[in-house]
Amino acid sequence: MPDVFSYTFHMLIFPGGIFALCLGLLLKGVDRKVFARLQRRVGPPIMQPFFDIVKLGRKESILPASGHTPVFRFAPIFGFMGMLLALMVMPVPGVWNGAESMGDMLMMLYLLPIPAIALMLAGSSSSSPYGTLGSSREMMLMFAYEIPLLAVILAVAFKVGLGNGGIAEFSFAKVVEYQQVHGLFIFDWTMLPAFFAYLLFLPGTLGTAPFDLVEAETELLEGPLLEYSGPGLAMFSLCSALKMVLVMGLGVVLFFPGTVPGGWIANIVWFGVKCMLLMLFSITLVRAATGRLRADQSFRFYLKYPSMFAYASLALIFIIH
Repeated sequence: MPDVFSYTFHMLIFPGGIFALCLGLLLKGVDRKVFARLQRRVGPPIMQPFFDIVKLGRKESILPASGHTPVFRFAPIFGFMGMLLALMVMPVPGVWNGAESMGDMLMMLYLLPIPAIALMLAGSSSSSPYGTLGSSREMMLMFAYEIPLLAVILAVAFKVGLGNGGIAEFSFAKVVEYQQVHGLFIFDWTMLPAFFAYLLFLPGTLGTAPFDLVEAETELLEGPLLEYSGPGLAMFSLCSALKMVLVMGLGVVLFFPGTVPGGWIANIVWFGVKCMLLMLFSITLVRAATGRLRADQSFRFYLKYPSMFAYASLALIFIIH
């Protein structure tokens, strides 16, 4: 029974729930502000994502007359709950070790695509042609960017497993422990290609430029989200904020989970700073410097370059060990 209370706390309060929502909305606010400054604009206040959620929560939710109402209502809840479960598994170095069970990295591979599946459900149930087209693009892009993610996870797992005299280690706690003893992977030349592949994976999974083809405002008018309003749209925004924390935190855990002295408060702040730096370099700067790729270009890109870098790390690991 204590485990039930513990996992409920970690899903609803920390590192998921309240903590992840606040951090995710803060990251989105910083992203929008820095992006605006790079374009020589003032931009919205950093707290604007919080204001938007409050405003949307007070609006009326309008349902499409010809849509599939049960699926339309279920899609944002499905995406939101999937991210809460995934965040419960993710460790925060120096504060929370995650589920501490063999295979939680594999569990993450199953939970991470849930927001993309929720978008596909939303678009296909809205009866909008823009939503249907956005759903088909999301499906195609998801199949493309999941391949390098799997290769990155395998590279980290084999690096830790072979380094410990085994085969592969699919535990986040073991990955963090290994790097605390042997050094951070971001400074290991054999893992640098995998880290670069993960950086390329981030814009695709978060749907930002140059891979923002699913909700392309100038083409699809937000695609799967076009028919959503009020609490439903707010739920998708919260799901996006949670996913931002999840993928940035996952990169921190896999490649630079170092801690700082000062107790759990200092390590929580340090974790947030690392997530913010990773976001600025992999999302904000890339979004400000690139335009949108076509669907076929995005698909070919992920099958070629990120996958090639991740497989290069795998090859180097096997050659050395």
